[in-house]
Amino acid sequence: MFDQNIFYYTKPIIIFLIVFTIYLVIKSFLRRALIKKVQTKKMKHNITISLNILTYIFIALSVVGILLYFSGGSLSLGLTAGLLSAALGWALQRPITGVAGWVMVVLAKPFTIGDRIIIGATKGDVSNITLSHIYLREFGGTTGGEETSGRIIMIPNSVLFEKDVINYTLQDDYILDEVAFTITYESDLNEARKIAINAAKKAIKEFLEKTPSNPNVRFNFQSSGVDVRLRYYTIAEKRQKFNSEITEEIFNKIKKTEGIRFAYPHTEVILNKK
Repeated sequence: MFDQNIFYYTKPIIIFLIVFTIYLVIKSFLRRALIKKVQTKKMKHNITISLNILTYIFIALSVVGILLYFSGGSLSLGLTAGLLSAALGWALQRPITGVAGWVMVVLAKPFTIGDRIIIGATKGDVSNITLSHIYLREFGGTTGGEETSGRIIMIPNSVLFEKDVINYTLQDDYILDEVAFTITYESDLNEARKIAINAAKKAIKEFLEKTPSNPNVRFNFQSSGVDVRLRYYTIAEKRQKFNSEITEEIFNKIKKTEGIRFAYPHTEVILNKK
């Protein structure tokens, strides 16, 4: 009798574990096969979310099946589910809010997997969206720039109802960046403009035609010279890389060009022949 009781209670759990293991193997194989064919960030997001939804449905159906097995009928199942819902609804208010946040992300799509976002004070690239958490590959954090730090940040979905969300790449993969430097009043502005724009075009030539607009320059007067502000669109997650390349190119070109000098705080004596 004792052995029969043990088998009665463990049978559905053993069956669930076996079937769930087979499901995970099939899911992993299917995901790898689909990801290999991914061409856009949106496709990767849709594949990941769809597979996650299938997992949640599988688990939900398994739980219902186990409850039916033990309750012996739909009426008993309804009473059991009602009592469990009342108890869990009070105890798990935060997780339930997290599920609501997941539904909002899946349906409204304020961001997708691969987007660079800021939630409150947390910055990162979205790597996964589960029923309970959002996984971000942090950028900055350990450094002052916007390069990936290597750390993963897990944010509860419920936070989405409490914090502002900034999406770098909701419209497209490009953001506006700026490289600014100051030249003396005696410098050739037109030549400085050409150097700056050519430096930007050289750095982003691979995707220049896909950006919302071409690089441009804005000038501002300062007490010791003229600010040259180069503005250009770049890939969000590689902003730091291209900013550094453009800065180096501008510096080297101006150092070799007559008629342009950098302005910086220093003392200079100018003798007037008159």
